[in-house]
Amino acid sequence: MTSKLTTRPLRVLQLTDPHLMANADGALLGVNTRDSLDAVIAEVLKSHGQPDLILATGDLAQDGSEEAYRVLADRLGAFSCESAWIAGNHDEIASLKTIAARFGSDRRHIIKGGWQFILLDSSVPGKVHGELAESELDFLAGMLAQYPEMPALITLHHHPVDIGTDWMANIGLKNREDFWQLVDRFPQVKIVLWGHIHQTHEQQRNGVKLLASPSTCIQFTSGSSKFSVEDLAPGYRWFELQSSGNFSTEVCRALDFAFELDQTSSGY
Repeated sequence: MTSKLTTRPLRVLQLTDPHLMANADGALLGVNTRDSLDAVIAEVLKSHGQPDLILATGDLAQDGSEEAYRVLADRLGAFSCESAWIAGNHDEIASLKTIAARFGSDRRHIIKGGWQFILLDSSVPGKVHGELAESELDFLAGMLAQYPEMPALITLHHHPVDIGTDWMANIGLKNREDFWQLVDRFPQVKIVLWGHIHQTHEQQRNGVKLLASPSTCIQFTSGSSKFSVEDLAPGYRWFELQSSGNFSTEVCRALDFAFELDQTSSGY
């Protein structure tokens, strides 16, 4: 008797917007960002176990310090897999690249489990909004053209679509039309994933799943016209990817994490 060998799905963890700081007591709107990341990691291990790949999708540090990035690398030591980091608007590129390279987390194209992962840098130094330089678009096109049969996940920090939150309308990806014109040429793209908006978001566009995820620290109020945070627990996104291109995904939160959120702030 012969039995069919079933290949388990590739397990991918997205952690985004931890806003870590050099100071161990560093807090964002009353939430200690190291403690909240610790709570999220504990929840991952309890609810899902070990991933096969971690995507850390920007605003990794609030203060841009090398120490903050070292803290991130230390915390990710709880996992036995590789991680890949991209920059957000709060990150300091040189410091991030220095520490990411030291821990092998500076890869921007990864092939794993029958999928390709393309990590784009949408950060613009000194600006909150995002933009993909011509070199980034060329990189994306080149990788997609090289593996036309392989399902692809593209990730960047800034939102490339309208999310219905007025105060964030002008701080997303500025040249989104260029991005989508490129993506539309490649039907193997299954997922576009981002951070930045500190909330769960889901859309479908031309057969591509568009996804954003909660921050590992504070959460912005969905659909708000002005800056607003809501009392939701920090969280993460989990994927299970089949080599066929099929996948499942869910958002989970560290509901046991106790915090007192400063909801009076007008910014972060």
